[in-house]
Amino acid sequence: MNFDLILKGGWVIDGCGGPPYRADLGVLDGKVAAVARLDEAAAAMVVDVSDRYVAPGFIDTHVHGDAMLLADPVHLPALRQGVTTYILGQDGSAFAPASAATMDYMRRYTAGFNGNPDIDYCWNSVDEYLTHVDRRTALNVAYLIPNGNVRMEVMGIDERPATDDEIKAMQALVRQGMDEGAVGLSTGLDYIPSRYADAREIAALCSVIAPDDGVYVTHMRGYGPRASAGMQEVYEITRLSGVASHVSHYNGPADLLIPLMDQGRSMGFDLTFDTYPYLAGSTILGMVALPPWVQAGGIDATLERMADPAVRKRLNTDWFSSPTPYPLNTTTIAMTANPDWRWAEGLTVTEAAARAKMAPGDFVCESLLASGMAVGIVGFRHGDRTDEDLRAILRHPAHMAGSDGIFRGGFPHPRGWGAFARYLGHHTRELGDYTWAESVTHLATHAARRYRLTDRGLLRPGFAADIAVFDPATVTDRSTYASGRTLAEGVDHVLVNGTLVLHNGEPTGATPGRALRRG
Repeated sequence: MNFDLILKGGWVIDGCGGPPYRADLGVLDGKVAAVARLDEAAAAMVVDVSDRYVAPGFIDTHVHGDAMLLADPVHLPALRQGVTTYILGQDGSAFAPASAATMDYMRRYTAGFNGNPDIDYCWNSVDEYLTHVDRRTALNVAYLIPNGNVRMEVMGIDERPATDDEIKAMQALVRQGMDEGAVGLSTGLDYIPSRYADAREIAALCSVIAPDDGVYVTHMRGYGPRASAGMQEVYEITRLSGVASHVSHYNGPADLLIPLMDQGRSMGFDLTFDTYPYLAGSTILGMVALPPWVQAGGIDATLERMADPAVRKRLNTDWFSSPTPYPLNTTTIAMTANPDWRWAEGLTVTEAAARAKMAPGDFVCESLLASGMAVGIVGFRHGDRTDEDLRAILRHPAHMAGSDGIFRGGFPHPRGWGAFARYLGHHTRELGDYTWAESVTHLATHAARRYRLTDRGLLRPGFAADIAVFDPATVTDRSTYASGRTLAEGVDHVLVNGTLVLHNGEPTGATPGRALRRG
Protein backbone atom coordinates (compact mmCIF):
# COMPACT_ATOMS: atom_id res chain seq x y z
CA MET A 1 0.00 0.00 0.00
CA ASN A 2 1.05 3.61 -0.57
CA PHE A 3 0.25 6.40 1.89
CA ASP A 4 0.82 10.12 2.07
CA LEU A 5 2.26 9.73 5.57
CA ILE A 6 2.95 6.96 8.04
CA LEU A 7 3.26 7.46 11.79
CA LYS A 8 5.60 4.60 12.63
CA GLY A 9 5.86 2.54 15.77
CA GLY A 10 3.68 4.49 18.18
CA TRP A 11 1.25 3.45 20.89
CA VAL A 12 -2.25 4.08 19.53
CA ILE A 13 -5.07 5.28 21.78
CA ASP A 14 -7.90 5.07 19.28
CA GLY A 15 -10.68 6.64 21.36
CA CYS A 16 -12.72 3.44 21.68
CA GLY A 17 -11.83 3.07 25.36
CA GLY A 18 -9.20 0.35 25.19
CA PRO A 19 -5.60 0.67 26.40
CA PRO A 20 -2.79 1.87 24.13
CA TYR A 21 -1.57 -0.68 21.58
CA ARG A 22 1.45 -0.71 19.30
CA ALA A 23 0.62 0.03 15.66
CA ASP A 24 1.56 2.13 12.66
CA LEU A 25 -0.94 4.60 11.27
CA GLY A 26 -1.23 5.37 7.59
CA VAL A 27 -2.74 8.61 6.28
CA LEU A 28 -4.09 9.00 2.75
CA ASP A 29 -6.10 11.86 1.22
CA GLY A 30 -6.62 13.54 4.58
CA LYS A 31 -8.05 10.47 6.29
CA VAL A 32 -6.89 7.62 8.46
CA ALA A 33 -6.37 4.80 5.97
CA ALA A 34 -4.89 2.05 8.13
CA VAL A 35 -4.04 1.31 11.76
CA ALA A 36 -1.86 -1.81 11.67
CA ARG A 37 1.68 -3.01 11.06
CA LEU A 38 2.71 -1.33 7.85
CA ASP A 39 6.23 -2.72 7.42
CA GLU A 40 5.84 -3.25 3.68
CA ALA A 41 4.00 0.00 2.96
CA ALA A 42 5.47 3.04 1.26
CA ALA A 43 4.76 6.69 2.03
CA ALA A 44 5.86 10.09 0.90
CA MET A 45 6.80 10.78 4.52
CA VAL A 46 7.43 8.49 7.47
CA VAL A 47 7.53 9.94 10.97
CA ASP A 48 9.05 7.84 13.76
CA VAL A 49 6.75 8.07 16.77
CA SER A 50 8.29 5.28 18.85
CA ASP A 51 7.52 5.62 22.57
CA ARG A 52 4.88 8.24 21.80
CA TYR A 53 1.11 8.03 22.19
CA VAL A 54 -0.93 8.57 19.05
CA ALA A 55 -4.42 9.90 19.76
CA PRO A 56 -7.30 11.57 17.95
CA GLY A 57 -6.86 15.33 17.90
CA PHE A 58 -8.40 17.00 20.92
CA ILE A 59 -11.58 19.09 20.69
CA ASP A 60 -11.85 22.27 22.74
CA THR A 61 -15.55 22.45 23.54
CA HIS A 62 -15.49 25.98 24.98
CA VAL A 63 -13.00 28.57 23.73
CA HIS A 64 -12.98 32.21 22.66
CA GLY A 65 -11.08 32.01 19.39
CA ASP A 66 -13.70 33.37 16.97
CA ALA A 67 -11.63 36.37 15.88
CA MET A 68 -8.30 35.59 17.52
CA LEU A 69 -7.91 32.43 15.43
CA LEU A 70 -8.12 34.56 12.29
CA ALA A 71 -5.58 37.00 13.70
CA ASP A 72 -3.27 34.08 14.58
CA PRO A 73 -4.06 31.30 12.06
CA VAL A 74 -1.26 28.93 13.15
CA HIS A 75 -2.36 29.25 16.77
CA LEU A 76 0.41 27.53 18.70
CA PRO A 77 -1.40 27.67 22.08
CA ALA A 78 -3.74 24.97 20.74
CA LEU A 79 -1.31 22.98 18.59
CA ARG A 80 1.24 22.59 21.38
CA GLN A 81 -1.54 20.89 23.38
CA GLY A 82 -2.73 18.59 20.57
CA VAL A 83 -5.97 20.51 20.01
CA THR A 84 -7.24 20.26 16.44
CA THR A 85 -10.83 21.59 16.66
CA TYR A 86 -12.48 24.59 18.32
CA ILE A 87 -16.19 24.87 19.13
CA LEU A 88 -16.83 28.62 18.70
CA GLY A 89 -19.78 31.01 19.13
CA GLN A 90 -19.77 30.59 22.90
CA ASP A 91 -21.59 32.41 25.71
CA GLY A 92 -24.30 33.86 23.47
CA SER A 93 -21.89 36.59 22.32
CA ALA A 94 -19.91 36.24 19.10
CA PHE A 95 -19.65 37.60 15.56
CA ALA A 96 -22.33 35.88 13.44
CA PRO A 97 -25.06 36.48 12.58
CA ALA A 98 -24.29 40.16 12.80
CA SER A 99 -25.48 43.28 11.06
CA ALA A 100 -23.12 46.25 11.21
CA ALA A 101 -24.68 47.45 14.48
CA THR A 102 -24.52 44.02 16.12
CA MET A 103 -20.95 43.48 14.96
CA ASP A 104 -19.88 46.84 16.38
CA TYR A 105 -21.50 46.10 19.72
CA MET A 106 -20.12 42.58 20.03
CA ARG A 107 -16.60 43.63 19.04
CA ARG A 108 -16.60 46.28 21.75
CA TYR A 109 -18.53 44.46 24.46
CA THR A 110 -16.69 41.13 24.21
CA ALA A 111 -13.20 42.55 23.58
CA GLY A 112 -12.11 41.39 27.04
CA PHE A 113 -12.76 37.72 26.20
CA ASN A 114 -13.36 37.30 22.45
CA GLY A 115 -10.74 39.85 21.51
CA ASN A 116 -11.11 42.61 18.94
CA PRO A 117 -8.09 42.14 16.67
CA ASP A 118 -7.52 44.24 13.59
CA ILE A 119 -8.82 41.81 10.98
CA ASP A 120 -11.31 42.09 8.14
CA TYR A 121 -14.74 41.45 9.66
CA CYS A 122 -16.19 40.91 6.21
CA TRP A 123 -19.05 38.56 7.06
CA ASN A 124 -22.59 38.86 8.38
CA SER A 125 -24.12 35.38 8.35
CA VAL A 126 -23.04 32.06 9.87
CA ASP A 127 -22.41 30.75 6.37
CA GLU A 128 -20.15 33.68 5.53
CA TYR A 129 -18.19 33.29 8.76
CA LEU A 130 -17.65 29.56 8.25
CA THR A 131 -16.63 30.16 4.64
CA HIS A 132 -14.18 32.82 5.84
CA VAL A 133 -12.40 30.48 8.28
CA ASP A 134 -12.36 27.42 6.01
CA ARG A 135 -8.77 26.45 5.13
CA ARG A 136 -7.47 29.73 6.57
CA THR A 137 -6.40 28.40 9.97
CA ALA A 138 -4.50 25.41 11.33
CA LEU A 139 -7.56 24.29 13.30
CA ASN A 140 -11.01 23.03 12.43
CA VAL A 141 -13.95 25.15 13.54
CA ALA A 142 -17.52 24.24 14.47
CA TYR A 143 -19.94 27.01 15.37
CA LEU A 144 -22.78 27.71 17.79
CA ILE A 145 -25.39 30.37 17.02
CA PRO A 146 -25.13 32.98 19.82
CA ASN A 147 -28.55 33.91 21.16
CA GLY A 148 -27.26 37.38 22.10
CA ASN A 149 -26.57 38.12 18.45
CA VAL A 150 -29.95 36.78 17.41
CA ARG A 151 -31.68 38.86 20.06
CA MET A 152 -29.84 42.02 19.02
CA GLU A 153 -30.75 41.49 15.38
CA VAL A 154 -34.46 41.38 16.29
CA MET A 155 -34.89 43.63 19.33
CA GLY A 156 -31.61 45.38 20.07
CA ILE A 157 -30.60 45.37 23.72
CA ASP A 158 -34.06 45.95 25.13
CA GLU A 159 -34.31 44.81 28.74
CA ARG A 160 -37.64 42.99 28.44
CA PRO A 161 -39.19 39.67 27.42
CA ALA A 162 -39.57 39.04 23.71
CA THR A 163 -42.99 39.17 22.11
CA ASP A 164 -44.40 36.23 20.16
CA ASP A 165 -43.61 37.96 16.87
CA GLU A 166 -40.05 38.70 18.01
CA ILE A 167 -39.58 35.07 19.01
CA LYS A 168 -40.74 33.97 15.57
CA ALA A 169 -38.24 36.34 13.96
CA MET A 170 -35.46 34.97 16.19
CA GLN A 171 -36.48 31.41 15.36
CA ALA A 172 -36.11 32.23 11.67
CA LEU A 173 -32.55 33.46 12.24
CA VAL A 174 -31.71 30.33 14.22
CA ARG A 175 -33.20 28.17 11.47
CA GLN A 176 -31.05 30.00 8.93
CA GLY A 177 -27.93 29.50 11.03
CA MET A 178 -28.58 25.78 11.39
CA ASP A 179 -29.20 25.44 7.66
CA GLU A 180 -25.88 27.19 7.08
CA GLY A 181 -24.01 24.64 9.18
CA ALA A 182 -24.12 25.61 12.86
CA VAL A 183 -24.06 22.74 15.38
CA GLY A 184 -26.22 24.37 18.02
CA LEU A 185 -27.17 27.46 20.02
CA SER A 186 -25.35 29.18 22.88
CA THR A 187 -26.45 31.50 25.67
CA GLY A 188 -24.45 33.64 28.08
CA LEU A 189 -26.99 34.47 30.75
CA ASP A 190 -24.67 36.80 32.66
CA TYR A 191 -23.94 38.91 29.58
CA ILE A 192 -25.91 41.62 27.78
CA PRO A 193 -28.24 41.04 25.96
CA SER A 194 -28.43 37.29 26.71
CA ARG A 195 -29.26 37.99 30.34
CA TYR A 196 -32.59 39.53 29.28
CA ALA A 197 -33.82 36.30 27.66
CA ASP A 198 -36.13 34.12 29.76
CA ALA A 199 -36.62 30.34 29.67
CA ARG A 200 -39.66 30.65 27.40
CA GLU A 201 -37.68 32.54 24.76
CA ILE A 202 -34.65 30.27 24.93
CA ALA A 203 -36.76 27.11 24.79
CA ALA A 204 -38.52 28.45 21.69
CA LEU A 205 -35.14 28.90 19.99
CA CYS A 206 -34.00 25.48 21.14
CA SER A 207 -37.10 23.90 19.65
CA VAL A 208 -35.71 24.93 16.26
CA ILE A 209 -32.37 23.16 16.73
CA ALA A 210 -33.64 20.01 18.50
CA PRO A 211 -34.94 18.21 15.37
CA ASP A 212 -31.49 18.55 13.79
CA ASP A 213 -29.68 17.16 16.85
CA GLY A 214 -28.35 20.63 17.63
CA VAL A 215 -26.89 21.20 21.08
CA TYR A 216 -27.98 23.94 23.50
CA VAL A 217 -24.78 25.21 25.17
CA THR A 218 -25.23 27.55 28.12
CA HIS A 219 -23.24 29.81 30.38
CA MET A 220 -26.12 29.45 32.78
CA ARG A 221 -27.62 31.99 35.13
CA GLY A 222 -25.84 30.84 38.25
CA TYR A 223 -22.72 28.93 39.31
CA GLY A 224 -21.17 27.96 42.62
CA PRO A 225 -23.77 28.36 45.38
CA ARG A 226 -26.31 29.54 42.76
CA ALA A 227 -25.88 26.48 40.55
CA SER A 228 -29.14 24.93 41.67
CA ALA A 229 -31.14 27.87 40.31
CA GLY A 230 -29.11 27.87 37.12
CA MET A 231 -29.65 24.17 36.58
CA GLN A 232 -33.39 24.41 37.25
CA GLU A 233 -33.60 26.79 34.29
CA VAL A 234 -31.55 24.35 32.18
CA TYR A 235 -34.01 21.59 33.12
CA GLU A 236 -36.96 23.78 32.14
CA ILE A 237 -35.50 24.76 28.77
CA THR A 238 -34.59 21.14 28.05
CA ARG A 239 -38.05 19.91 29.06
CA LEU A 240 -39.91 22.47 26.97
CA SER A 241 -37.82 22.01 23.82
CA GLY A 242 -36.56 18.43 23.93
CA VAL A 243 -33.05 19.68 23.13
CA ALA A 244 -29.76 18.08 24.15
CA SER A 245 -28.19 20.51 26.64
CA HIS A 246 -24.61 21.20 27.61
CA VAL A 247 -23.42 23.40 30.50
CA SER A 248 -20.31 25.50 29.92
CA HIS A 249 -17.43 25.69 32.46
CA TYR A 250 -19.42 23.73 35.06
CA ASN A 251 -17.18 24.57 38.01
CA GLY A 252 -18.02 24.75 41.69
CA PRO A 253 -18.55 22.52 44.74
CA ALA A 254 -18.68 18.93 43.53
CA ASP A 255 -21.16 17.85 46.20
CA LEU A 256 -23.61 20.37 44.73
CA LEU A 257 -22.84 20.16 41.02
CA ILE A 258 -22.59 16.40 40.50
CA PRO A 259 -26.02 15.60 42.05
CA LEU A 260 -27.60 18.37 39.93
CA MET A 261 -26.14 16.84 36.76
CA ASP A 262 -27.16 13.33 37.80
CA GLN A 263 -30.66 14.51 38.72
CA GLY A 264 -31.20 16.03 35.29
CA ARG A 265 -29.95 12.92 33.54
CA SER A 266 -32.17 10.71 35.71
CA MET A 267 -35.12 12.85 34.56
CA GLY A 268 -34.36 11.77 31.01
CA PHE A 269 -32.55 14.93 29.90
CA ASP A 270 -29.54 14.59 27.60
CA LEU A 271 -27.13 16.68 29.70
CA THR A 272 -23.37 17.07 29.46
CA PHE A 273 -20.85 19.69 30.57
CA ASP A 274 -17.30 20.94 30.16
CA THR A 275 -14.74 22.26 32.64
CA TYR A 276 -11.22 23.65 32.72
CA PRO A 277 -8.83 22.40 35.44
CA TYR A 278 -8.16 25.63 37.35
CA LEU A 279 -9.56 27.28 40.46
CA ALA A 280 -9.71 30.85 39.09
CA GLY A 281 -12.06 32.10 36.39
CA SER A 282 -11.74 34.79 33.74
CA THR A 283 -14.20 37.20 32.15
CA ILE A 284 -14.73 40.93 31.60
CA LEU A 285 -14.41 43.42 34.45
CA GLY A 286 -17.75 45.11 33.87
CA MET A 287 -19.71 41.88 34.30
CA VAL A 288 -18.24 41.08 37.71
CA ALA A 289 -17.60 44.56 39.12
CA LEU A 290 -20.70 46.58 38.15
CA PRO A 291 -24.33 46.12 39.16
CA PRO A 292 -26.84 45.29 36.40
CA TRP A 293 -28.59 48.66 36.57
CA VAL A 294 -25.40 50.49 35.57
CA GLN A 295 -25.02 48.27 32.48
CA ALA A 296 -28.60 48.59 31.23
CA GLY A 297 -28.75 49.89 27.68
CA GLY A 298 -25.32 48.66 26.63
CA ILE A 299 -21.82 50.06 26.38
CA ASP A 300 -22.44 53.75 25.69
CA ALA A 301 -25.15 54.04 28.32
CA THR A 302 -22.88 52.33 30.86
CA LEU A 303 -19.98 54.66 30.09
CA GLU A 304 -22.25 57.70 30.42
CA ARG A 305 -23.48 56.56 33.82
CA MET A 306 -20.00 55.88 35.17
CA ALA A 307 -18.94 59.39 34.17
CA ASP A 308 -21.83 60.89 36.15
CA PRO A 309 -20.63 62.05 39.63
CA ALA A 310 -24.02 61.21 41.16
CA VAL A 311 -23.89 57.66 39.83
CA ARG A 312 -20.29 57.29 40.98
CA LYS A 313 -21.27 58.39 44.49
CA ARG A 314 -24.13 55.88 44.53
CA LEU A 315 -21.82 53.10 43.38
CA ASN A 316 -19.24 53.86 46.05
CA THR A 317 -21.91 54.06 48.75
CA ASP A 318 -24.25 51.21 47.79
CA TRP A 319 -22.21 48.83 45.65
CA PHE A 320 -18.45 48.93 46.14
CA SER A 321 -18.86 49.12 49.91
CA SER A 322 -20.06 45.48 49.77
CA PRO A 323 -18.35 42.45 48.18
CA THR A 324 -18.64 42.39 44.38
CA PRO A 325 -19.24 39.04 42.59
CA TYR A 326 -15.46 38.59 42.45
CA PRO A 327 -13.70 40.29 45.41
CA LEU A 328 -11.61 43.14 44.07
CA ASN A 329 -8.56 42.07 46.08
CA THR A 330 -8.50 38.70 44.24
CA THR A 331 -9.48 40.07 40.83
CA THR A 332 -6.45 40.59 38.56
CA ILE A 333 -6.44 42.82 35.49
CA ALA A 334 -5.62 40.48 32.59
CA MET A 335 -5.95 42.96 29.72
CA THR A 336 -6.98 46.51 29.02
CA ALA A 337 -7.53 47.99 25.59
CA ASN A 338 -6.08 51.40 26.46
CA PRO A 339 -2.27 51.32 26.19
CA ASP A 340 -1.99 54.04 28.84
CA TRP A 341 -3.54 51.67 31.39
CA ARG A 342 -1.54 48.55 30.60
CA TRP A 343 0.62 49.19 33.65
CA ALA A 344 -2.32 47.71 35.59
CA GLU A 345 -2.17 44.32 33.85
CA GLY A 346 -1.02 41.66 36.28
CA LEU A 347 -2.11 43.66 39.35
CA THR A 348 -5.20 43.04 41.43
CA VAL A 349 -7.82 45.78 41.32
CA THR A 350 -6.92 46.85 44.86
CA GLU A 351 -3.18 46.90 44.03
CA ALA A 352 -3.77 48.91 40.86
CA ALA A 353 -6.09 51.29 42.69
CA ALA A 354 -3.46 51.89 45.37
CA ARG A 355 -0.83 52.58 42.73
CA ALA A 356 -3.18 55.05 41.01
CA LYS A 357 -4.10 56.60 44.38
CA MET A 358 -7.79 55.82 43.86
CA ALA A 359 -10.46 53.97 45.76
CA PRO A 360 -10.95 50.49 44.21
CA GLY A 361 -14.42 51.39 42.95
CA ASP A 362 -13.12 54.52 41.27
CA PHE A 363 -10.34 52.50 39.64
CA VAL A 364 -12.92 50.09 38.23
CA CYS A 365 -14.92 52.94 36.72
CA GLU A 366 -11.95 54.93 35.45
CA SER A 367 -10.26 51.93 33.85
CA LEU A 368 -13.49 50.90 32.13
CA LEU A 369 -14.05 54.46 30.92
CA ALA A 370 -10.51 54.67 29.57
CA SER A 371 -10.86 51.41 27.62
CA GLY A 372 -14.47 51.66 26.51
CA MET A 373 -15.38 48.70 28.76
CA ALA A 374 -12.71 46.49 27.13
CA VAL A 375 -11.01 45.23 30.30
CA GLY A 376 -10.54 41.53 31.04
CA ILE A 377 -9.87 39.93 34.41
CA VAL A 378 -8.78 36.74 36.12
CA GLY A 379 -10.89 36.28 39.23
CA PHE A 380 -10.66 34.02 42.25
CA ARG A 381 -13.21 33.51 45.03
CA HIS A 382 -12.09 31.69 48.17
CA GLY A 383 -14.28 28.65 48.80
CA ASP A 384 -15.80 28.68 45.31
CA ARG A 385 -14.17 25.35 44.48
CA THR A 386 -11.22 23.25 45.58
CA ASP A 387 -8.77 20.96 43.83
CA GLU A 388 -10.77 18.00 45.12
CA ASP A 389 -13.93 19.49 43.60
CA LEU A 390 -12.19 19.76 40.24
CA ARG A 391 -10.94 16.19 40.41
CA ALA A 392 -14.38 14.82 41.25
CA ILE A 393 -16.09 16.81 38.51
CA LEU A 394 -13.63 15.94 35.73
CA ARG A 395 -14.13 12.22 36.41
CA HIS A 396 -17.89 12.41 35.77
CA PRO A 397 -18.91 10.45 32.64
CA ALA A 398 -20.82 13.45 31.23
CA HIS A 399 -17.69 15.62 31.38
CA MET A 400 -15.59 16.84 28.45
CA ALA A 401 -12.69 19.25 28.30
CA GLY A 402 -12.94 22.92 27.40
CA SER A 403 -10.29 25.54 28.00
CA ASP A 404 -12.51 28.65 28.01
CA GLY A 405 -9.33 30.09 26.54
CA ILE A 406 -9.01 33.88 26.22
CA PHE A 407 -6.13 35.05 24.03
CA ARG A 408 -5.93 38.74 24.90
CA GLY A 409 -3.85 40.71 27.36
CA GLY A 410 -0.44 40.63 28.93
CA PHE A 411 -1.58 38.46 31.84
CA PRO A 412 -4.24 36.11 30.45
CA HIS A 413 -5.60 33.14 32.34
CA PRO A 414 -3.24 30.18 31.72
CA ARG A 415 -6.06 27.89 30.60
CA GLY A 416 -5.88 28.85 26.91
CA TRP A 417 -2.24 27.75 26.78
CA GLY A 418 -2.42 24.90 29.26
CA ALA A 419 -5.81 23.28 30.01
CA PHE A 420 -5.48 20.24 27.76
CA ALA A 421 -1.83 19.67 28.61
CA ARG A 422 -2.76 19.95 32.29
CA TYR A 423 -5.42 17.27 31.88
CA LEU A 424 -2.79 14.99 30.32
CA GLY A 425 0.22 15.72 32.51
CA HIS A 426 -1.14 16.66 35.91
CA HIS A 427 -4.46 14.84 36.05
CA THR A 428 -3.61 11.71 34.05
CA ARG A 429 0.11 10.99 34.53
CA GLU A 430 0.65 12.52 37.97
CA LEU A 431 -2.66 12.15 39.82
CA GLY A 432 -4.19 9.20 37.96
CA ASP A 433 -7.61 10.83 37.69
CA TYR A 434 -7.83 9.26 34.22
CA THR A 435 -6.22 6.33 32.52
CA TRP A 436 -4.68 7.40 29.23
CA ALA A 437 -7.63 5.91 27.36
CA GLU A 438 -10.07 7.78 29.58
CA SER A 439 -8.24 11.04 29.01
CA VAL A 440 -8.69 10.69 25.24
CA THR A 441 -12.39 10.02 25.74
CA HIS A 442 -12.78 13.21 27.78
CA LEU A 443 -10.53 15.35 25.56
CA ALA A 444 -11.66 14.15 22.12
CA THR A 445 -14.10 11.29 21.66
CA HIS A 446 -16.93 12.49 23.87
CA ALA A 447 -16.94 15.95 22.30
CA ALA A 448 -17.05 14.52 18.77
CA ARG A 449 -20.12 12.49 19.73
CA ARG A 450 -21.79 15.41 21.46
CA TYR A 451 -21.46 17.78 18.50
CA ARG A 452 -22.10 15.12 15.84
CA LEU A 453 -18.64 15.50 14.34
CA THR A 454 -19.17 12.04 12.95
CA ASP A 455 -15.74 11.56 11.35
CA ARG A 456 -13.67 12.93 14.25
CA GLY A 457 -12.71 11.78 17.73
CA LEU A 458 -11.58 8.26 16.79
CA LEU A 459 -8.56 6.81 14.99
CA ARG A 460 -10.47 4.56 12.65
CA PRO A 461 -10.07 3.99 8.88
CA GLY A 462 -12.20 6.48 6.98
CA PHE A 463 -12.14 9.07 9.77
CA ALA A 464 -10.49 12.46 9.28
CA ALA A 465 -6.82 12.35 10.17
CA ASP A 466 -6.91 14.81 13.07
CA ILE A 467 -4.14 13.36 15.20
CA ALA A 468 -2.08 14.35 18.25
CA VAL A 469 1.24 12.62 19.00
CA PHE A 470 2.62 13.22 22.49
CA ASP A 471 5.17 11.94 24.96
CA PRO A 472 3.31 10.54 27.99
CA ALA A 473 6.40 11.03 30.15
CA THR A 474 6.80 14.75 29.47
CA VAL A 475 3.52 16.27 28.29
CA THR A 476 2.70 19.11 30.66
CA ASP A 477 1.38 22.63 30.97
CA ARG A 478 3.86 25.46 31.57
CA SER A 479 1.54 28.46 31.68
CA THR A 480 0.84 30.06 35.06
CA TYR A 481 -1.19 32.99 36.36
CA ALA A 482 2.01 35.05 36.34
CA SER A 483 2.99 33.87 32.85
CA GLY A 484 -0.18 32.84 31.06
CA ARG A 485 1.27 32.78 27.55
CA THR A 486 3.81 30.01 28.13
CA LEU A 487 3.40 27.17 25.62
CA ALA A 488 2.80 23.60 26.73
CA GLU A 489 5.41 20.90 26.23
CA GLY A 490 5.41 17.25 25.22
CA VAL A 491 3.25 17.29 22.07
CA ASP A 492 5.55 16.45 19.16
CA HIS A 493 3.32 16.23 16.09
CA VAL A 494 -0.19 17.33 15.18
CA LEU A 495 -2.07 16.55 11.98
CA VAL A 496 -5.24 18.33 10.89
CA ASN A 497 -7.12 16.71 8.01
CA GLY A 498 -4.03 14.67 7.24
CA THR A 499 -1.62 17.62 7.06
CA LEU A 500 1.19 18.15 9.55
CA VAL A 501 0.62 21.47 11.30
CA LEU A 502 3.10 20.75 14.12
CA HIS A 503 6.24 18.71 13.42
CA ASN A 504 8.82 18.00 16.10
CA GLY A 505 7.13 20.65 18.24
CA GLU A 506 7.41 23.38 15.62
CA PRO A 507 4.63 24.83 13.43
CA THR A 508 4.75 24.02 9.72
CA GLY A 509 2.70 27.08 8.77
CA ALA A 510 0.04 24.94 7.07
CA THR A 511 -3.60 26.00 7.44
CA PRO A 512 -5.70 22.94 6.52
CA GLY A 513 -8.43 23.59 9.10
CA ARG A 514 -11.97 23.11 7.90
CA ALA A 515 -15.30 24.64 8.81
CA LEU A 516 -17.16 21.63 10.23
CA ARG A 517 -20.74 22.21 9.19
CA ARG A 518 -23.68 20.29 10.63
CA GLY A 519 -24.55 17.33 8.47
